[in-house]
Amino acid sequence: MVLGSKARDVQQLLFTPIARFLLNLGVSPYAVTIVGTTITTAVALTFLPIGMLLAGSILLAVLVLADSVDGIMARESGKADPFGAFLDSTLDRISDSAVFGGVLLYYIFHTESGVRVAGVIASLGCLIIGGLVPYARAKAESLGVDASVGIAERADRLAIVLIALFITGLGAPDWVMVVVLVALSALSAFTVVQRFRAVLIHLRHV
Repeated sequence: MVLGSKARDVQQLLFTPIARFLLNLGVSPYAVTIVGTTITTAVALTFLPIGMLLAGSILLAVLVLADSVDGIMARESGKADPFGAFLDSTLDRISDSAVFGGVLLYYIFHTESGVRVAGVIASLGCLIIGGLVPYARAKAESLGVDASVGIAERADRLAIVLIALFITGLGAPDWVMVVVLVALSALSAFTVVQRFRAVLIHLRHV
């Protein structure tokens, strides 16, 4: 999606000065990756389950944007390495799961029975199918295939769910976010299919 590329442009513009400042202080990109994941996970699993959706969505949006700081630091220092990319990608799965897990807990603790069931199922769909999106790409790359195609990459999925959280926090009915989560699960599933297709086409022509 265009959303993902635009988010990356904003991240580069906003956080390059911060990345340089941290490097001047002697901070490691690895440390920023670990601390960023810890804070994001803590915010998602604290604010969302207790129903503070507005504050939680705003804080998480800032943290998601700041997620690029470690990568910018690695590039600026000329020390980008495979382990850093591996660490960042692996910990991203933790923070993503925390966000959707927080949404799931919100539906369990703060909604009526009808919307609660739908919200839990939709949240689980995002957790499970969303996890397949990066896995499909990683497995394809292990086979030497570029499977970076897809209409719902990580930045897109997070942006969509955070917007839904923000709107719900402003007072929109809980069903609105359920619809968004169902649509997000469908987009994620379609992205997985796109990546399966890309791998299949490539391997058939090898």
